[in-house]
Amino acid sequence: MLAKRIIPCLDIKDGQTVKGINFVNIRNVGDPVELGAEYSRQGADELVFLDITASHEGRKTFADLVKRIARNISIPFTVGGGIHELKDVDTLLSAGADKVSINSAAIKNPNLISEVAKNFGSQVCTVAIDAKLDESGEWTCYLNGGRIATEKKLFSWAKEAQERGAGEILFTSMNHDGVKQGFANDALAVLSESLSIPVIASGGAGAMEHFKDVFEKGKADAALAASIFHFHEIAIPDLKNYLAGEGIPMRIVKP
Repeated sequence: MLAKRIIPCLDIKDGQTVKGINFVNIRNVGDPVELGAEYSRQGADELVFLDITASHEGRKTFADLVKRIARNISIPFTVGGGIHELKDVDTLLSAGADKVSINSAAIKNPNLISEVAKNFGSQVCTVAIDAKLDESGEWTCYLNGGRIATEKKLFSWAKEAQERGAGEILFTSMNHDGVKQGFANDALAVLSESLSIPVIASGGAGAMEHFKDVFEKGKADAALAASIFHFHEIAIPDLKNYLAGEGIPMRIVKP
C-alpha cells in the first residue's frame, strides 16, 4: 500500500501566510518561506501554496515568492491561485513548483485541465475543488476562494476533472474549513471510491485522530492542514509517528 501523505498548506495573501475559518475571518500567520522550510525539515510529504486572493483580484500568482520557497524546501511543491493559461503554468514550474493547482479557472474553462495535462503531464495537474454542503444535501462548488456559488456539483465535477486529465483532486469542505472538528469523511469516501486518481482531503483537521479517520473512513490518499501546524498544535513528526503506530502507512523521516 502506498504511504499516506501529510501536506501543510500555505494560504498566501499579500505575500504573507494567513488562515481563516469557513473561508473568512482571515488572520496573519507568518513568513511563508520560513514556514515552508520548517515543514520540509519536519518531514512533511509535500507543501501546498495557495494564493487565495489572486483569482478574486484578477492577478497572477507571486512567482518570485514561489521561487524563494522552492529554494528552501526538498519536498514536492504544489502552487495554486491566479492560473488561467498554459503560460502561467510554465512560469510557476520554472519558478520551482512541481505541480499546479487550478480551481476557479478550471470551472470557467474545463479545457484548461486537458491542456495542462497534455502539455505538462497529468502528474502536474491538481484540480482543487472548494465545495459547501447546502440545505438540500448537495455539495455545491464555489469560485474565487469560496465567494461565488456555481452550478457544478462536487462528485460530477471531480469525475469530469479526472476524465479531462487531472492527476489528483484536492477537495476542501467549506463547512469544515478551520472548524477543527474533523474532515468531511462521508463525502471523501464517495469521492475516493468513485475516482481512480488520488484524493487530497482539506478542511477540518484539529486532532491526530482526525487524520486517522480521514485515511480509514474517508479513504483519502493525503490530508492537508494549515492552522494546526502553523500554530504548533500538532508537530508533523509526532503526527506521522502516531499514524504509523495506528497501522497507517507513513513515510517517516529520521531527525
